[in-house]
Amino acid sequence: MEKLTLTQKLYNASQNIWKSYYNHPFIIGMSEGNLEKDKFRFYLIQDYIYLLDYVKVFALGIVKASDEQIMKKLAFLLNDILNSEMTIHNRYNNLLKITEEEIKNTKKSIHNTSYTKYMIEIGYSGDILDILVAVLACSWSYKEIGESLSKSKNYSKDNFYYDWIDGYCTDTFEKDTNELIQLIDNLGENCTLEKYKKLEEIFINCSRYEYNFWEMSYKKEF
Repeated sequence: MEKLTLTQKLYNASQNIWKSYYNHPFIIGMSEGNLEKDKFRFYLIQDYIYLLDYVKVFALGIVKASDEQIMKKLAFLLNDILNSEMTIHNRYNNLLKITEEEIKNTKKSIHNTSYTKYMIEIGYSGDILDILVAVLACSWSYKEIGESLSKSKNYSKDNFYYDWIDGYCTDTFEKDTNELIQLIDNLGENCTLEKYKKLEEIFINCSRYEYNFWEMSYKKEF
């Protein structure tokens, strides 16, 4: 029997949580194109605020990394989030008339705060592998969701959420996520059971936070 990689084990351990994403009314609404725009607007602003903290975890990874190639990879991903992923936001910000001033003046939700503080705490207290696993749940689950929604019968330019779905099922986003997965597998190839249990806890916690983010956005909860 082929030995499972570290990320395969983490993926299997989180499947009950991940499966719940596809059944969430926010995701279903995007898939069918009938999600209320005020809920998506709420999500966009909170996610923009989230991403500004998310990239700080990558920056802490650069600080903790001792390998030059890992530092370069994390720097590339950090830049990609700020200058590529944000283009998805900016496109919808224009459509929904979301201004920079509104984003700056919007209160960060308690769920958003809890999630980002958790990852940043991992960034300060953990090692490079802890940090990479902490940021993985977001990018990997978005890739999975994007790929799933791109197979929907409503995946067309007539769907208001087409650009969002399209942005998370591109070859570039898939490549970046797969490289992050491979990096984790390489670093964690011989990790101890004790270390794995810690990584599993981090990954499951972040996966739960991802679900809470969809729930928060659907209910527009601060």
